[in-house]
Amino acid sequence: MTTSRPTVLFVCVHNAGRSQMAAGYLTHLAGDRIEVLSAGSQPAHQVNQVAVAAMAEEGIDIANEAPKFLTTDAVQESDVVITMGCGDECPFFPGKRYEDWMLDDPAGQGIEAVRPIRDEIKRRVQGLIASLDLR
Repeated sequence: MTTSRPTVLFVCVHNAGRSQMAAGYLTHLAGDRIEVLSAGSQPAHQVNQVAVAAMAEEGIDIANEAPKFLTTDAVQESDVVITMGCGDECPFFPGKRYEDWMLDDPAGQGIEAVRPIRDEIKRRVQGLIASLDLR
């Protein structure tokens, strides 16, 4: 881990739901203490609108975010890489902290199904912040 501001990369297949919600929470809760990135191995054309609505309920606006393609450079520059269903498609570099968050995919789900996913992401992001030394 770097002694300056750590970089966290959230990765899911489409970079449209889970990883966007996680990035939104981390940005909101940690502010500029952590650099936040998100990407997908097969990015969608736009962020999941139900995920946007679920985050808006929390006062977090991810409506202007756009899915991004996962690059080796993004993984290389990150201290922590959190995958959410991309499995083997995420490059591995020694010395990085990797976590795999098994979360339901919000794609095709209604708001009632996405809220518990959102809430679990929030809980995990809060734990992630607590685990990083942010002095």
